[in-house]
Amino acid sequence: MNKTAILGACTAFAALFLIHGQAAAQDASAPDTESTAYVRTVEGSFDDVAFAVEQAITNEGLVIDLTSHVGEMLSRTKEDVGGAKDLFTQADIFSFCSATVSRQVMEADPANIQYCPYTIFVYERADEPGTVVVGHRYYPGETMKPVNDMLTGLVDTGTE
Repeated sequence: MNKTAILGACTAFAALFLIHGQAAAQDASAPDTESTAYVRTVEGSFDDVAFAVEQAITNEGLVIDLTSHVGEMLSRTKEDVGGAKDLFTQADIFSFCSATVSRQVMEADPANIQYCPYTIFVYERADEPGTVVVGHRYYPGETMKPVNDMLTGLVDTGTE
């Protein structure tokens, strides 16, 4: 595998780890210019929380295009890449798009196509069983505010 392919494959996973580093300080925080993610931490089973998030997305008429099972991949490849510890009990990323919101943000700036599809992550750390983190990254610029608002609403609904 070449360097470009490895870097591309790791981009989503690196973002997940960067987001977690800020999660504790920003739990259910309001957006500000320095935040990179909106996160909510809830007590419960990963399966129940992930199902609630999935339902929040689909109940809005949105179609989940892909569920990335990041936790399974990291567990499966831990020894192959020299991993020293288990990071998650489970970790998934839901990818989806909204025709209405996408049209709105792309009419405001066609370059916003680069952010679609949108994602919500759900994970339970191996060292914190029973605590599930749910969130989304903040997309930059005022024209992406409708996407950030939609994702925050879905995270809040899925963690109520």
